[in-house]
Amino acid sequence: MKFCFLFLFFVLLNEARAQYDIILRNGTIYDGLGGAPFRADVAIRADTIAFIGNILTASAKKEIDVTGKAVSPGFINMLSWADGSLLKDGRSMSDIKQGVTLEVFGEGWSPGPRNKKNSRDTLWTSLGGYFQMLERKGVSPNFASFVGATTVRNLVLGYQNRKPTAEEMTRMKKMVEEAMLQGAMGLGTSLIYAPADYASTAELIELSKVVSKYGGMYITHMRSESDKIYPALNEVFRIAREANVPAEIYHLKINNTWNWNKIDTVLTKIDSAQRAGLKITADMYTYNASGTNLTARLPTWVQEGGAAAMRRRFKDPVMRKRILRDLELGIPSRNSDPKDVMLLGFRKDSLTQLYQGKRLSEVAALHGKDANETMLDLIYADKSGIPSIFFLISEENVKRMLPLPYVSICSDAGSIAAEEPYIKDSTHPRAYGSFARLLSQYVREEKILTLEEAIRKMTSLPAANLKLKNRGSLKVGNYADVVVFDPGQIKDMATFEKPHQYATGVEHVFVNGVQVINQGEHTGAMPGRCIRGAGWDGKKVLN
Repeated sequence: MKFCFLFLFFVLLNEARAQYDIILRNGTIYDGLGGAPFRADVAIRADTIAFIGNILTASAKKEIDVTGKAVSPGFINMLSWADGSLLKDGRSMSDIKQGVTLEVFGEGWSPGPRNKKNSRDTLWTSLGGYFQMLERKGVSPNFASFVGATTVRNLVLGYQNRKPTAEEMTRMKKMVEEAMLQGAMGLGTSLIYAPADYASTAELIELSKVVSKYGGMYITHMRSESDKIYPALNEVFRIAREANVPAEIYHLKINNTWNWNKIDTVLTKIDSAQRAGLKITADMYTYNASGTNLTARLPTWVQEGGAAAMRRRFKDPVMRKRILRDLELGIPSRNSDPKDVMLLGFRKDSLTQLYQGKRLSEVAALHGKDANETMLDLIYADKSGIPSIFFLISEENVKRMLPLPYVSICSDAGSIAAEEPYIKDSTHPRAYGSFARLLSQYVREEKILTLEEAIRKMTSLPAANLKLKNRGSLKVGNYADVVVFDPGQIKDMATFEKPHQYATGVEHVFVNGVQVINQGEHTGAMPGRCIRGAGWDGKKVLN
């Protein structure tokens, strides 16, 4: 008994001496590891979680009563396009208001390396230079990036559809190695698009071997998510096996109604690869519609040489006939029904006023031509890829895939503000709601997974896949990336018709111990840091 009193005395004495910056009192703690929640206080000192438990006597510069609220690690967006939007607005509004504290870039294209001669500015030319520039500028969330295989290939080969020479391959591998040394998480691909799909499997294996050497990951938008999804999966497994590298599948899904019944085989193939010893993971956004450019419906040979060359082919009678024939024959795969394609916007205001928000089938009827002819005419007239939403995914398949233990969460979108000039253009609602939707639609309403498992998918799972140190879980000594939200109120508000609406229910967000969201409102703080991969050599880079 005497020992117990002495122990309690020393605990209280040490606690009283402790002066914290922030104490979150009486919250329901979700540690991010999937364990049962428990009630406790969380203390933050500087950028670190300093104490979790019952704080009896210690004080802090700021104390917040979070009774009845969930306290969790900050969420990780495994596929973000905020590398561009953060340059314009470092607040990261649409994601930070959902609790996202880490944005991960690099689906095929990455912010670096860049060709200095072709750059409009000289703020950076390497991936490491981008990291340093963004930190100097100041942003609210943390950020990380893969090096894009398309970016590297484009610097060496441009939009040419051919194999690299031995010398070119050496240059590409050197670029990947430099990016890994500068902190890239691995190699990212987007093989459904040109010029990414001009790369052979053998080429990707060689680049991935470089990534493996530095402890990185291969992450991929597969070559097909539709008719040829089986060989696309086999390619992922082959790269993982021959390069000895973990592999993640971007935004796991199966497109088009005639392919939806392939889900059992798809999941069995992934399970078999894992049982064979391959490290295979995936991420998803929480919607049954994807978003990309209308040019994704075109055969990729049409796009060789870049956008201007593509448009010239549209006007060449022989080439146009070949394009339309390929589309009719389903080359490279059978195309989506025009009624399932919503046009989000155009570069030209005149086209936006006429067609924004309409389905391709509606526009074709107004245009007086079939959907394929209309598509070519629109792309030519607007001189853009024409952002669109494709309603091709089975909701039942979404519900089957989300609970899978190896699936984390992404937005596949930028992080933008619901204000001018961003609301001028429409967008996919996933930019505002992918994380909140998981917690509201699929946890609270449909109960297809528990709250603690949903949080694990957004925190410790992606952190472990990325080999992050001291992030992804609520643990003393970890960085204080913390989210406080109301499990009964968190909700995605964005819709396909009205996407520019913030999610609700997130009350407080801390990034590296600094409060960025207070009572649902942005504080203006910019404490975000670059989170670098295992291969980082610790050196600063010039541009």
